Amino acid sequence: MTIHVNIGEAKTRLSELVAAALRGEEVILQKAGVPKLKLVPIEIADRAEREEIARRRVQAVGAFKEEFNGFDLGLEALKADRGDPAERFRRKFGSPA
Repeated sequence: MTIHVNIGEAKTRLSELVAAALRGEEVILQKAGVPKLKLVPIEIADRAEREEIARRRVQAVGAFKEEFNGFDLGLEALKADRGDPAERFRRKFGSPA
């Protein structure tokens, strides 16, 4: 069920509308009859945001797919390119006193 309510009316019915959104109902707030926003529980909003970020990452990596043909992008291969951790520490911070 979808609940459409004017923003002014939503001020007086906020607790009721929040409860409805938490129950899984779609709550749309309107201004002058035009939908402006949707009340959504945080876990649903977070999930949607994570899915969007994942979609963008896949799209970005796909744009460079041809450049990485032939490279081993596995975690072990990437770690192996780092070299000796002690040597990296010495280069970064100098020898320990």
